Amino acid sequence: MGILRETKNPPDRRVPLSPPQVVELMERFPDVKVCVQPSDIRGFADEEYDYLKLDLTEEMKPCDILVGVKEVDYNTFIEGKTYMFFSHVGKKQPHNRTMLQRAMEKKITLIDYEYLTDFQGRRIVAFGRWAGIVGAYNGLRARGISTNSFELKPAHQCRDMEEMYAGLKKIELKPKKIVVTGGGRVAMGAMETMRQLNIREVTHEEFLTQEFDEPVLCRLDPEYYVRHRGNKNGFDYKHFFAHPEEYENIFTPYTKVADIYIAAHFWDPQSPELISREDMQSPDFNISVIADVSCDVGGPIASTIRSSTIADPFYDYNPKTGKEEPAFSSKDNVTVMAVDNLPGELPRNASVDFGDGLINNVFPHLFGHDDLDIIKRATILKEGALTEKFAYLADYAAGKE
Repeated sequence: MGILRETKNPPDRRVPLSPPQVVELMERFPDVKVCVQPSDIRGFADEEYDYLKLDLTEEMKPCDILVGVKEVDYNTFIEGKTYMFFSHVGKKQPHNRTMLQRAMEKKITLIDYEYLTDFQGRRIVAFGRWAGIVGAYNGLRARGISTNSFELKPAHQCRDMEEMYAGLKKIELKPKKIVVTGGGRVAMGAMETMRQLNIREVTHEEFLTQEFDEPVLCRLDPEYYVRHRGNKNGFDYKHFFAHPEEYENIFTPYTKVADIYIAAHFWDPQSPELISREDMQSPDFNISVIADVSCDVGGPIASTIRSSTIADPFYDYNPKTGKEEPAFSSKDNVTVMAVDNLPGELPRNASVDFGDGLINNVFPHLFGHDDLDIIKRATILKEGALTEKFAYLADYAAGKE
C-alpha cells in the first residue's frame, strides 16, 4: 500500500496514517507493506516516518493500493491500481468530473471514504468531529477579533489540539448567547470546544426567553429549527431526512437573541433555508458572527456566499447589499467563517483519529474478507467501470449533466 502526498491546492496537511500507525498496520497485517511518498507539507514530517525506518519513496507503481485524503491529481493516476480517498464525485460535483473520467480511462478501482458505512448506513471513518472542533474555535476567534476583547492563535499555528485548547482556556467571554445547530459528529465536535470554556448550557426555551449575566450555549437538534409544514405531531427524524422538502424553517427566533451562531448540521438542498437575506436585514437580527462549519455555499445561510481558506478564514457579509466586504470592516456586517477543510488545521490530531478508524474498521475488510460489504458499498469504480450502486453517475461521467 502506498500513502500518497496531498496535491490539492490549497494544501492539506492531513495524512491517512501517522508514522506509528503505519508500524501498527504492518504488525497487525504482516502481509501488507507500506510505502510513503515524501511530502514537505504534511503535519507529520518525512523525518518522523524515516525515524521508524519506514519506506519513503517516490515510486508508487509497485503498490497495489494507493491511499490519500483529498482528491488525487488525475495526471498521476497509475493504470489498474486501487485508490482510496475522498473523491467528491458522488453528488456529481462538476469540478471533479474530469478526475472521474480519467479514473475510468485508467481502469482504476476507486474506493471513497465517504461511503464506508456499517450495515445501518453509519459512516465508520470521518473527519467531521474535527471540523466541529476547529470551526467552533474559529467562531470564538472571530468574536475576539471583532470586539477586540481577546486574541486566539490561529488553530493551524498550534502544534495540536492540546495547545489550541490551552490558549482557549485563558480567554474570558463576556455575557453572550451562542447557538449551535446539529446533532451529529460535527456538532458534537463543536460542543467539545465550547465546553473548554466551562460555559453554561441552557435549553432552547431558556435561550429564547431569558437574559443571563454570563455567556450561555444552546445546541439545537433539527426539531428545534425545522418543522413539518402540516404541523405533524412530534418530529420524525427519518421522515425529515427522507422528505426535507416538506419542512419549514423555525430558526428565525434564535437569530434575534443569539450573538454567535455555529452551523454544524447536515443540510439537504431540499431542506428549508435557515437564515435568509431578509432575515439578516431585519432590525432585530442580532447575530454578529456565523461560523458555518457545514459550509454549504448558496445553501441555508445567505451569508455563506463562498468558502474561505485556512490562511484567510474570515470575511464580512453586508446584509444590505448581499455582498462580501473585508473581514471586521463594519459593525453593521456579519462576520463569516466558512473554511471548507477545517480538520486540516489540526492535521496531527485529525489524522491519528482517522487512521484509528481505518485500522480498526476498514483495513480488516480491505486486506481480508469483505463479508459485510464494507468495501463493496464504498467502491465507486471497479476496474474503471461504475458499480451498480453508483450507476446513477453514468450521465455525469459522460458529460451529459
